[in-house]
Amino acid sequence: MTGFNTLLYKEVLRFWKVATQTITAPVMTALLYLLIFGHVLEEHVQVYPGVRYTAFLVPGLVMMSVLQNSFANSSSSLIQSKITGNLVFVLLPPLSHWEIFGAYVLAAILRGLTVGAGVFIVTAWFADLHFVAPLWIALFALLGAAMLGTMGLIAGIWAEKFDQLAAFQNFLIMPATFLSGVFYSIHSLPPFWQGLSRFNPFFYMIDGFRFGFFGKSDVDPVLSLMIVTVFFLLLAGLAVQMLQRGYKLRH
Repeated sequence: MTGFNTLLYKEVLRFWKVATQTITAPVMTALLYLLIFGHVLEEHVQVYPGVRYTAFLVPGLVMMSVLQNSFANSSSSLIQSKITGNLVFVLLPPLSHWEIFGAYVLAAILRGLTVGAGVFIVTAWFADLHFVAPLWIALFALLGAAMLGTMGLIAGIWAEKFDQLAAFQNFLIMPATFLSGVFYSIHSLPPFWQGLSRFNPFFYMIDGFRFGFFGKSDVDPVLSLMIVTVFFLLLAGLAVQMLQRGYKLRH
């Protein structure tokens, strides 16, 4: 496990050394979202009976931060290594594809959860939150971070330059995140958009995560957990296959 531990340490150190950019900045962004949307909509929107809009918003912002930063960590690390040429130092040692996959995804999980914890700490002061089902909170946070870390790994392997990675993030990750129920309940949407939202796996991650705080959700959390787990396993299988074959890595 020496190679795995070394690669994991390198990946964690990579984002920790620039914590102002990788941790503090997204925490401040989430706080601004809360202050702006909470101030504007607090008196006009109530999603769940007895739950203030600000309280409803906090878990969504926490999970959104977890997902976006998990993706950013693995994708940016891999594309930087490919462009600068130091990826060779990962490929030359006797590391298996499972060890490479595990190190990149685990580092992405750590960054995602760190940012999520920071967002929760600075936003929880503005809302009265309760931990109705802490196990659900932990499960969806871990699975969501793992899934987006794996998706970031796939994007980093596929992309050959920064603008390709930016396109992946701007046209897939960002829309899927913002249209997943972070700022609203899908029951407030017209029937067509409600049905379309159910094809978005990000929706199930955020809805299940929010269930852990309020005991209320748009979808049964067991169903959400099953859907998220299936998506993660499919993405993990694809990422491992790409690493095993050296797709866009060994050339």
